[in-house]
Amino acid sequence: MTYLAQSPTLQDFGNEVWWLVLVKVVGVFAMLLLLTLFTINYERKVVARMAQRPGPNQVGPNGWLQSLTDGLKLPFKEEIIPKTADKVVYFLAPVISAVCAFTAFSVIPFGPTVSIFGERTPLQLTDTPVSVLLVLACSGMGIYGVVLAGWASGSTYPLLGALRSSAQMISYEVAMGLSFVAVFMTAGTMSTSEIVRAQENGNPVTFFDMEFTAPGWYCVLLLPSFIIYAISAVGETNRAPFDLPEAESELVGGFHTEYSSFKFAMFYLAEYINMITVSAVCTTLFLGGWRAPWPISFWAGANSGWWPMLWFLGKVLILLFGFIWLRATLPRLRYDQFMRFGWKVLIPVNLVWILALAGIKTIQNQTTASGTRYTIIGGLILAVLLITLLWPTRTAPPVPTLDQQIARRPKGSFPVPPLDLQVPPSPRARRAVAERQPAMASTTSGATATDGAGPASSDEKEV
Repeated sequence: MTYLAQSPTLQDFGNEVWWLVLVKVVGVFAMLLLLTLFTINYERKVVARMAQRPGPNQVGPNGWLQSLTDGLKLPFKEEIIPKTADKVVYFLAPVISAVCAFTAFSVIPFGPTVSIFGERTPLQLTDTPVSVLLVLACSGMGIYGVVLAGWASGSTYPLLGALRSSAQMISYEVAMGLSFVAVFMTAGTMSTSEIVRAQENGNPVTFFDMEFTAPGWYCVLLLPSFIIYAISAVGETNRAPFDLPEAESELVGGFHTEYSSFKFAMFYLAEYINMITVSAVCTTLFLGGWRAPWPISFWAGANSGWWPMLWFLGKVLILLFGFIWLRATLPRLRYDQFMRFGWKVLIPVNLVWILALAGIKTIQNQTTASGTRYTIIGGLILAVLLITLLWPTRTAPPVPTLDQQIARRPKGSFPVPPLDLQVPPSPRARRAVAERQPAMASTTSGATATDGAGPASSDEKEV
């Protein structure tokens, strides 16, 4: 096995032999399963250390096999399916979530082009000119699994959790998709391998008639997009402190309340794979992908062979640590505050940033006089300052005391309104009821005729 220090291009995909493609598919699948098992135990240990308590330490060396035993135990637990559930959709919902989570990882680059048993191949399953859009498509399709799980359960709390989760995921997916636009404008491509190649060296920038080289990683050059993506990714994956669709104090378990055994394990697997996927996408688009960080990049062989996979996994684990740190640190937000933050803060700020970036690139590409450039840039800065200073601030009304709240409450009302949301029965449940009604009617008529045949005995009267 020899190593080649070469960045893959779009022409390198689609020409591999069949057995090599099969090996890469199995490798990606196995790596995601192992990363999921590792991340579960990783989270337990980090949260335990932050809470100053012992984490898993009994199963395996230092407790590192605890998540493996949990994964083996779940498929053998008793499976309980509600009678009102739509069986087909109830089964397909976790499958949709898990398949979309696995598919999104197929366009993530792990390293450069290498030679395996004489066959040159990139360390990436596949790539297309619109690979980032494929990730967004898989993320959007995963929402269907959440919505269908809540509806097909035939219960109130799962339906409420599904509605919450779908609204939250859609709103934060908009902000996450807009944060990619700045990367597309800067890199000039939507291919993941080409975006990593664009971050290989510094980007030449001309500003105020001065030419300098901007940092290669887009997390520095496109800092607002990086921050917005980081916030949106946490909201997109329904992770704490944004785990409002699964709030135990409000909705029991959210959309998967009625799931158990292997189907619950698939939802659990999809959640952690989504965490790994958004971390891998962030690494690819903003953190240089598989390229070695400074000062390791000074080593000539750092970006060749299999070493880049190590740098890639290291960046992903650091981002996963951020997910865990947020869960152990911040309290859960209120749902309306969180949705308002996504629609009224993240999306407008993202749009303004994209317009500003487009204006800066237009000025750079045109041969404009220095005085005109200064005037345009100064006008943009002045406009942003004026909008910031003159933006109306809304003061929150004073919170009424408990006595005032009781006095304002109409007589005969409840402190909490009763839950009157009724889930309509599925078509299969309605057909089953319709089929049982004739049999029940005949049974009832027969019992009535028998009871009317003579007087009841003394034993029947006692009963």
